Amino acid sequence: MYGTGTKKMLNMLILDILREYSDSEHRLLQQDIIDLLKYNYGMDCERRAVKNNIVSLQEMGYDIVAKQGYYLNTRDFTDAELRLLIDSIFTSGAISDKDAHSLVKKLERYSNKYFKAHVSHIHSTSSGKNTDNPMVMDSIAIIDEAISKGRQISFSYLQYGIDFKLHPKRSQKYIVSPYQMISNRGKYYLIAKTEEYENLSHYRLDRIANVEILKDKNKPIKSIHGYERGLNLKDYLAEHFYMYSGESIHIKLKAHENLMDNLVDSFGKDFRVVPEGEDEIIASLKCNPDTFFYWAMQYGLNIEVLEPESMRERIQSACKEIEKKYC
Repeated sequence: MYGTGTKKMLNMLILDILREYSDSEHRLLQQDIIDLLKYNYGMDCERRAVKNNIVSLQEMGYDIVAKQGYYLNTRDFTDAELRLLIDSIFTSGAISDKDAHSLVKKLERYSNKYFKAHVSHIHSTSSGKNTDNPMVMDSIAIIDEAISKGRQISFSYLQYGIDFKLHPKRSQKYIVSPYQMISNRGKYYLIAKTEEYENLSHYRLDRIANVEILKDKNKPIKSIHGYERGLNLKDYLAEHFYMYSGESIHIKLKAHENLMDNLVDSFGKDFRVVPEGEDEIIASLKCNPDTFFYWAMQYGLNIEVLEPESMRERIQSACKEIEKKYC
């Protein structure tokens, strides 16, 4: 039997029971709630107290339906939203399996036992795609603090060796001014500025380890050429969707109109299109040259780069080199 202090918490205990055991398909009678209070908390309760406390919870704003039993109708997340969040965690590849499972457990607290039963199989398997770096969550917290304080950071940057394990890419630490952490194509990146290069650089968060906040202040992003007005993430991601560094260039290409889905998926909607003939289009866009080069190689059979000439020559040279390997 719980003491008087817990009796005063009866409405919160009943709310926990409704969260865990009820939904529109699983309604709880007063006796069900009494039994669960006894089973879960060792507390005796009368029917009148159950009804009075549920009315109190309703008056506090909780959406509890009292029809053929009781159930909690509105939650912080719907089952579909939780499912989407859980799937996103396991397909992100940005954190370790251990951290992924831990996050899912926390999200499940916003559901009930019936939802947990639907996703229980997730906990028995590894996603197979998550990082081997156990420091990701710590790195995110430290980098977030550094960005908030406007301070530089140092870190080790890792890469896989032939032993399939992560090792530092170089002996000395990287020192950067961090500006933003972003998600792109299932990976998380840090956008930052080093002293060595004029442009912004990107670092995968699952490759960053041993982060330290330094005393030195960040280089103001508005002092960097091309970012005098700050960092526009929408435009930045559209121009750097493969996360290559460097300034963007203007590009014109010809393609079949059926490629529009791929163009929008890759470059967003901030580019111009004019019809060309019956079923072809001319697209004009702005993109990082390295990013566009690899995109063009992917869709090489379906597009023709018209401008600039330097990009045409780069693609032509690459195609000749590929041809040599197969001759």
